[in-house]
Amino acid sequence: MIVLALDTAGTGCFAALYDSAEDRVLGSAGADIGRGHAEQLMAFIDEALAASSRALADVERVAVTIGPGSFTGIRVGVAAARGFALSLGVPAVGVSRLAALAAAAARDNPGRPIAVVMDAKRDEVYAQMFSAGLAELTPPEALEIADAVTRFRDYDGIVCGSGASLVSAMPNGSDLTEIGVVAKLGAYADPAQGKPKPLYLRGPDVKPQAGFAVARA
Repeated sequence: MIVLALDTAGTGCFAALYDSAEDRVLGSAGADIGRGHAEQLMAFIDEALAASSRALADVERVAVTIGPGSFTGIRVGVAAARGFALSLGVPAVGVSRLAALAAAAARDNPGRPIAVVMDAKRDEVYAQMFSAGLAELTPPEALEIADAVTRFRDYDGIVCGSGASLVSAMPNGSDLTEIGVVAKLGAYADPAQGKPKPLYLRGPDVKPQAGFAVARA
């Protein structure tokens, strides 16, 4: 199965074509751009297609990161994935960034349980625990740092992500998800879960100013 994988939920913007039968990425493109996902995503998709020597018509599934992360980036990716799936007549599936980071950590630390802790700013973290086999032990959630410190005080597994040092003695890692991992998780996800839906975990960081309203024409 050929999977088109998209990741715009964080600061990175990535696209890849993945062949599940051969378990390999056929072509990928992207960069850690910070902002501007909507403007650059299509160019990265075109680059990934060219690198893979494939056409959009070859795509049999679309996988996309659904968060947690940037509100704007999540919306860009989810909308693109749904659009491609509709036009191609193929399933679209969502992949949590927490699950993708856990899968990469489990690959590098076989046999160890994994906790992903992302720095969510505002004195909070996004966190989730996984077994060594990547079964979800806790739901994805936003926690105050003090609560997270208490939860992970006696944790003896691997803690990864940009918030690792906030709750443990382990150094911070990157929150950039590997697009190949996203693609592989998407290939094995159950399409019956329905259309990809944003995983926000909390409200937006930027809120309208008090007393400000847009005048109606």
